[in-house]
Amino acid sequence: MNLYEFQGKQLYQTMGIPIPKGQLIWQKEDAKRLEKACALKAQVLTGGRGKAGGIKLWDGKSDIMALVNHIMDLNIHGEAVNLLLAEEAIHIKDEYYVAITYKGSDAQPILVLSPEGGVDIEAVAEHTPEKICTLPIDPVTGIKAYQLKYAAEFLGYDKEEELSQLILNLYRVYKTYDATLAEINPLAVTEKGLLALDAKVVLDDHAEFRQEALFNQLRDEAGKITGTRESGHKDTITYVELDGNVGLISDGAGTGMLTLDLIKDAGAQAANFCELGGITNAQVMYDALKKVMANPNVKSVLIVLIGGFNRMDEMADGIIRYQEEYGFHVPLSIRMCGTLEEVGKEKMQAVNIPTYDQLPEAVIHAVKNIQEVTP
Repeated sequence: MNLYEFQGKQLYQTMGIPIPKGQLIWQKEDAKRLEKACALKAQVLTGGRGKAGGIKLWDGKSDIMALVNHIMDLNIHGEAVNLLLAEEAIHIKDEYYVAITYKGSDAQPILVLSPEGGVDIEAVAEHTPEKICTLPIDPVTGIKAYQLKYAAEFLGYDKEEELSQLILNLYRVYKTYDATLAEINPLAVTEKGLLALDAKVVLDDHAEFRQEALFNQLRDEAGKITGTRESGHKDTITYVELDGNVGLISDGAGTGMLTLDLIKDAGAQAANFCELGGITNAQVMYDALKKVMANPNVKSVLIVLIGGFNRMDEMADGIIRYQEEYGFHVPLSIRMCGTLEEVGKEKMQAVNIPTYDQLPEAVIHAVKNIQEVTP
């Protein structure tokens, strides 16, 4: 399964690989909310979008709708452009190519490196093959320390520890999600360090039985982009009932699993595991609250929102809608950060629902809140 750029970046971010701040533009009019200079990038499952005009830089001042209309009216190698990713403008000092893929002839993964990032790797291999390095990865022991040291020397990057951690995290993506390719092109050198400006991820279709939830989520997102989803609202929520009394809702499976441990460390147990499922909206949040609040054992609700691509104002709308229709008979603690978080927090403040910036703080308050409703 080929992933869109934003989907690949979601997986990268989950594993600690830094990516630019960005938001998805589903409708042309959504671009009018953008205020700062950014890169507008067509989300298509084909290469060569830059050469085809599918990536444009907006200076923050000129007519952004002219750029948006141009990109979304394109047909790139047979694919219509139905979705844009708007990312913060980045000052790039240098560009590298880093990827992990599978070499069938050797039956093992390999690490591929090049100091010539931002261009087609095939062209580099054809014209300057000496600028490409491939290192075999032992599937048992993983990437070795001497290989990481050599990678930094080959690329010419003097912060060996930073680069090593990024490569190890990329390998975690490759292994964790059963990928056949995890590529960053370009991996940008910026004033603040390394940043994955692009993401190309291909998952092994034969591993779907191990990644069923992820495949379903990715297909649902792809269907929303291409307009081929089943009609009606599709429930993307993963819900598992547990034995505790802290109702948990998260917008990412990794964050949700971490929060389960933090709740236990704080002296309580979760009443459920409830994950919203990829790109979400107010309706999904509303539905998740209905599932969690239906459990009579819930004495406190903890909502953990990262908001890489999800909008916090929409999450707030879903929470407020539930409050207006049903009310909350137990206290809420919400960790809210990410896209449009200030708008979301303002909406929460207006209805007297507390929000927290730090996850541990939100967990502590959620556990403490149990005492307020426990006889």
